[in-house]
Amino acid sequence: MKNKISNLSTKILLALLFGAVFGIILNYLVPAGQFRDKILINGILNLIGSGFIRLMQMLVIPLVLCSLVCGAMAIGDTKTLGKVGGKTVVFYLATTAFAIFLALMLALIIQPGKGLDISSVETSQVVIPEKTSLVDTLLNIIPKNIFSSMASGDMLPVIFFAVFVGILLANMGERAATVSKFFNEFNDIMMEMTMTVMKAAPLGVFCMIAKTFATIGFSAFLPLIKYIVCVAAALILHCFGVYQALLYIFTKLNPMKFVKKYIPVMQFAFSTSSSNATIPLSIETLTDKMGISPKISSFTVPLGATINMDGTAIMQGVAVVFIAAAYGIELTIPMLLTVMLTATLASIGTAGVPGVGMITLSMVVSSIGLPAEGISLIMGVDRIVDMMRTAVNVTGDAVCTTIIAHQEGMLCKEVFEK
Repeated sequence: MKNKISNLSTKILLALLFGAVFGIILNYLVPAGQFRDKILINGILNLIGSGFIRLMQMLVIPLVLCSLVCGAMAIGDTKTLGKVGGKTVVFYLATTAFAIFLALMLALIIQPGKGLDISSVETSQVVIPEKTSLVDTLLNIIPKNIFSSMASGDMLPVIFFAVFVGILLANMGERAATVSKFFNEFNDIMMEMTMTVMKAAPLGVFCMIAKTFATIGFSAFLPLIKYIVCVAAALILHCFGVYQALLYIFTKLNPMKFVKKYIPVMQFAFSTSSSNATIPLSIETLTDKMGISPKISSFTVPLGATINMDGTAIMQGVAVVFIAAAYGIELTIPMLLTVMLTATLASIGTAGVPGVGMITLSMVVSSIGLPAEGISLIMGVDRIVDMMRTAVNVTGDAVCTTIIAHQEGMLCKEVFEK
């Protein structure tokens, strides 16, 4: 499996590079017209790239459902599950809040968006979802109809149902042996299906990246380069500074070894921009390379793919400062505190699929009264930023899993040090 992962990561990285080069060639050297725009960019590249994304989306609900049922079932003891679940949620929410604080501070220093000529940036329509009250958000965690929640891709009710089922199966023991076996075997099928779909990842990544660069080229980046640099700086600080400091403080494990072993997963997340698609690879890596029991990782990783969105929170913090500066709006301390709270809450229940950060950003922007049209200023480069923040999101899941496994005595240090 290790060689397969390494092989796939290399292929994806090459596809990423070749896709960018091919996209730039299309943008600058191939004349605009029916062949380039309709047949190549919006035809072949869009079909294969979007088709690959759809394959990943197809796996999301059954994969998360089975992983969490098996994870809750494997932990078994309700008291232990409650302790692990509590620690996981607290870690995810605390790091998300800190991530957006870090992003806001850095953005206020760098000032992305200052002096931006809004008329020079291409804009597009943004759909803003209706605001949901905190009470309704909490009530919506409990599904009225689990099949309706699964069909609509509503993740929190699915997580609630999956953990509930897992706890009951663990408590019932032999009385529910057939159902337990079904979920375990179906989980194996979903893992196998995911790895099979991932064989198409290099082709899918090539087409997605080629389409991105063919559409926006280099010129569209110039007004937004400060924004990208600011987001990247905050992501790097959080991923290799904050996370690794927390890892060392709570486990005394070598952060350099952790990063070296986990880089193929980060690379995979970067290429696919999907936390959910990375779940099987992450669990496999944490088990084989870090020595973490699947009892922990099969619970914390799928949960993190839904509620741990530190990378997305960082993007939202920088984007708010960028949009405010572009429109000449001064951000007050109450507005900044509102952004922190809204972005932290908005990260809960966000599907770990490409581009979803733009939807949650609309909630954050509307919470402090910034022009909704401002979101369209950064949509053109969001694909690049999305790849970076997804890599940070999955790294946060892995760090949290490692810390909790260490505290629960479910981490083999011999395997980690190997």
